[in-house]
Amino acid sequence: MLRRLQNFIVQAALDQAQTEDPARITIIIAHRLSTIRSCDLICVLDEGRIVEMGSHAELVQQRGAYYEMLSAQNNK
Repeated sequence: MLRRLQNFIVQAALDQAQTEDPARITIIIAHRLSTIRSCDLICVLDEGRIVEMGSHAELVQQRGAYYEMLSAQNNK
């Protein structure tokens, strides 16, 4: 229950920041991919190197590393 509340609070803060200033650049480091789903640009790292970049929709369509991580999280 507490984890869900924490996730909601974090997501609400990120959404508010994006709404208040759409020109703002924010770097978010996240393991939970639902946190970054609405970001304009997502960079996927593997061993410290960028292996994919794009929006959520673009990365899902590529069916690469991001897609694999998303599938793994959704199957938990």
